[in-house]
Amino acid sequence: EFRRVLFRSEARLPEVARAVGVAGAVQLEIVVNESGEVTDVAVMRSVPLLDEEAIRTVKQWRYAPTVVGGKPVPVRMDVTVTFASP
Repeated sequence: EFRRVLFRSEARLPEVARAVGVAGAVQLEIVVNESGEVTDVAVMRSVPLLDEEAIRTVKQWRYAPTVVGGKPVPVRMDVTVTFASP
């Protein structure tokens, strides 16, 4: 079943990254539990000044539970958090 996003906050460019002109995309692997909450996050492609904000942001996201055989199950998936230049 398709994983539907119920809530997705936008990442804010950290002030230190803004000050030195760093922007980019952080690729993360996340685990969404049976309730649709992001429970585990691992950085797959790092931008050191942006990683912490990317992790904080995706931990707020909520998904509709993935159902297999009539039961909600945890799923692992890749997501990308993009930070634009100011």
